[in-house]
Amino acid sequence: MTQRKILVWDVPTRLFHWLLALSFLGALVTADSERLRALHVAAGYACVALILFRLVWGLVGTRHARFRSFLYGPREIVGYLRSVAAGSPRHYVGHNPVGGVAVVLLLGLGLATGLSGWATLNEIGGDAFEDLHEGLAVVMAAVVCVHVVGVIASSLVHRENLVVGMVTGRKQGPRGAAIGRRCVWIGAVVLLVTAAVWSTGIAGSLRVSSASASGHGESD
Repeated sequence: MTQRKILVWDVPTRLFHWLLALSFLGALVTADSERLRALHVAAGYACVALILFRLVWGLVGTRHARFRSFLYGPREIVGYLRSVAAGSPRHYVGHNPVGGVAVVLLLGLGLATGLSGWATLNEIGGDAFEDLHEGLAVVMAAVVCVHVVGVIASSLVHRENLVVGMVTGRKQGPRGAAIGRRCVWIGAVVLLVTAAVWSTGIAGSLRVSSASASGHGESD
């Protein structure tokens, strides 16, 4: 079957991927800063909102974005790994079986991290939820690192740049596997909502910085 560059990932799926990465990174780098606490909280809320959207999109989205297209059983996962080890990896138009596992792990960990962070923010559960929140964040960061390594390795094995594919939405595949809708307007809504959530955190952090600067000025 002739392989060519076809549209595989719609706009909402691509935006979700990169916005979640940005939001999680933002939450990580602001985690220990009291001055940037509002930004940390906003980044966490953005992660949860994006994941909730992805859960819905996994049911009603375009062909390769749906969970049923990349949730495989243990036999298929093992078979894929064996094909990689044998030097003749099976090609999947959407996520391969291992990539599907990574998606599920990241969604689950991201949601659990966000919810435990909300509990910590609202002083629910005391130190237990705070410790859980920090532990889940570390585990998720580790999974992200493994995922990045896996993407690089898979790109080399399949001789196809998967990072570029998640930017352009195009991968190698037969013409019949292409999606017909980009869903640009849904992607625009995802982007605007995420930007709005981030803006609340930025505004809050700026207020804290201004108040801190004013306090120092008065004390001087």
